[in-house]
Amino acid sequence: MAVSYLRLDPNQIIETVEVLNRRIRERFPGANLNKVCDSLLDVSRKAQVRSDEISRPMYVLRLLTLLLIVGIASMFVQLFRQFHLKDANPSLENILQMVDAGFQTLVVVGATIVFLITLESRVKRGRCLRAIHELRSIAHIIDMHQLTKDPDRLLMAGPDTISSPQRTMTAFELTRYLDYCIEMLSLAGKIAALYTQHFEDPEAVSAVNDLEDLTSGLSRKIWQKIMVLPSAGRDLSLANPPVAPAAPLFPSPNIAPSQESST
Repeated sequence: MAVSYLRLDPNQIIETVEVLNRRIRERFPGANLNKVCDSLLDVSRKAQVRSDEISRPMYVLRLLTLLLIVGIASMFVQLFRQFHLKDANPSLENILQMVDAGFQTLVVVGATIVFLITLESRVKRGRCLRAIHELRSIAHIIDMHQLTKDPDRLLMAGPDTISSPQRTMTAFELTRYLDYCIEMLSLAGKIAALYTQHFEDPEAVSAVNDLEDLTSGLSRKIWQKIMVLPSAGRDLSLANPPVAPAAPLFPSPNIAPSQESST
């Protein structure tokens, strides 16, 4: 089956999250970031099912809505047929009262019909917004895990306090950890986009855009930390320069004089 590059494939997203989950577990087997990625993987699998349910028409709800609308219209027509004037020549006041009552009835009936017609969209919108809120919470949890991962501690060594977090990562490990956080934030935005891929509700699309703005902002903040790490590694290498091997004091006796002159 040919791969389409015009829409998101939930299977490819799930596979990407699975690979990222294995990478984090292999690199940092004891880190709590593994649990966060496990939650993201679980949400991605649920998103595939939820997005399919949201995109499918709700035929039962549509049938009930149609029956209710037909029932309301039939009742209104029946009442109109049974209506008759008691007076052959009604006064202007009676006519205005009847017009006002009829207008109010039409407003109520029209509002009820609009409510029933938009019921399916509102049900789907509620499901979509709840799922997006779940991803928003995961994005904030990812940000919390990288909060204390500061590269400045590699640049400026100083005494720790009792409440200082333990910092045991090297510059390379810290770079990988922060990069994993960025990848998880990016995937959270892609998972959210699945819900509106076939459900173009304005409020749902706006919620997805807000989530992508949130994840992009958090990713930029983490990327600024990564940009500091190369200078941290360079400063560490300057502080501990490699020692060059010492030159021999005497030439090797195995080399003939003619060979030494030729070289």
